[in-house]
Amino acid sequence: MADIEQVLGDLNKDSFVSLLTNIIGESRYVQNNPPELIPEEDRVVTHVLNSLLPYSTTTGGGPLIVNHVSYFPKRGNLIVEYPGTEQGKILSFVGMHMDVVTANPSDWEFDPFSLSIDGEKLRGRGTTDCLGHVALVTELMKKLGETKLKLKSTVVAVFIASEENSSITGVGVDALVKDGLLNKLKGGPLFWIDTADKQPCIGTGGMIPWKLHSTGKLFHSGLPHKAINPLELGMEALKEIQSRFYRDFPPHEEEQVYGFATPSTMKPTQWSYPEGGINQIPAECTISGDVRLTPFYSVIDAMKKLQEYVDEINENIEKLDTRGPVSKYVLPEENLRGSLTVTFNKASSGVACDLKSRGFEVLCKATEKVVGHVKPYSITGTLPLIRELKDEGFDVQTAGYGMMQLLLFGILLFIFNLIV
Repeated sequence: MADIEQVLGDLNKDSFVSLLTNIIGESRYVQNNPPELIPEEDRVVTHVLNSLLPYSTTTGGGPLIVNHVSYFPKRGNLIVEYPGTEQGKILSFVGMHMDVVTANPSDWEFDPFSLSIDGEKLRGRGTTDCLGHVALVTELMKKLGETKLKLKSTVVAVFIASEENSSITGVGVDALVKDGLLNKLKGGPLFWIDTADKQPCIGTGGMIPWKLHSTGKLFHSGLPHKAINPLELGMEALKEIQSRFYRDFPPHEEEQVYGFATPSTMKPTQWSYPEGGINQIPAECTISGDVRLTPFYSVIDAMKKLQEYVDEINENIEKLDTRGPVSKYVLPEENLRGSLTVTFNKASSGVACDLKSRGFEVLCKATEKVVGHVKPYSITGTLPLIRELKDEGFDVQTAGYGMMQLLLFGILLFIFNLIV
């Protein structure tokens, strides 16, 4: 086993860049922003298959077992397996997604939909998230297929569709898990290859997108005592909601263990209201934002609390702080009360990786060996899907390394030495 790195060798840069050039060339067609932009991940699958099929059982040219799984036309996933010699021993790399976020070429200094090289830097939409990882893991599986190295553990790579947008479900890893196609991966560490730092990411946040809609009474701004100002109502209500949120969801002691950069937060990010003259107090407005929740709190509990806050404010709206001598949220003579409603878009839960698992142990050792030091970190950014995998019984760890693909290749090889 000590010769694994020597047998597999270094990353073939020419082959990697050639493959990545082809894949980035498809990035225009795998932008994920429905309903306007629905990705066609099979465009990327085609290039991965072109690299791996010559070393597969499909063509008789090698040991790789390739399974192209589609639930929607042109939107396939690819499961590639390199069989080991011992039953039940397994190692997997999952999460290399073949869709990308949108890119407006006018906002870029170079063409985002083709690969360009600036010194040691590879440029193009998806080089870091996550088409570069697709190409890299493809090259790793290709190396296994070429060398036919005898390993005790089976190695599985799962290239997935539909990671960047969750509005269309049943396309990617969620469907693969539902159909049981990844069940055997529970037998060993599962490395989710979709982060962009050279250190292991061991914790992520949950996200609750919310909208707080306030309804008042429209009137001329020169007669503010006859209006219920929904802007003031929204601002004061949000202040009260935030105060209650931070009281109920304070910094958690486990956040220090995992090295979270921030505790749970609830804040506004957008404001909208009907068009009108500056001398007109509008009848309504909407404040939108998100909750970022560390994984030691329940997303469901947080949503219930937010709803409770709004209900209690509505019941006692005359007690809410006002702004100035004529600011008010109730007009008794007209039997009018301002009101608030809160709604939520699809929420997702964060994850805290198992710090006692074999997967975490070897990832740390591999990082220290290749990078020179190891310092795991956590953020309240979201990584969709991995909490569900952990809840299903998978030993999920995350890795990636963004543009530092050579580092990642070395780390994956060292993981082989420690596990397979």
